[in-house]
Amino acid sequence: MRTHLRKIGNSRGVLLPSALLAESGITDEIEIRMEEGKLIIEPVQKPREGWFDDYRAEEDLEAFEDIALDEDTEEWEW
Repeated sequence: MRTHLRKIGNSRGVLLPSALLAESGITDEIEIRMEEGKLIIEPVQKPREGWFDDYRAEEDLEAFEDIALDEDTEEWEW
């Protein structure tokens, strides 16, 4: 796709078609960087986004099933 830079105040800007925005996942904020002489524009990723997408609590419980309790361990009373 070819487009033109537009004057915006003292800067220049590019209008991005909505179809490209939707496909790229870009909403309000973007990250821009130079990579090998090219501008790379990406959506901003929230910190730790997706860390627990595949998390299954039952797998954590299974990891501790085979651990033996100490002989002097009693149930806790609150």
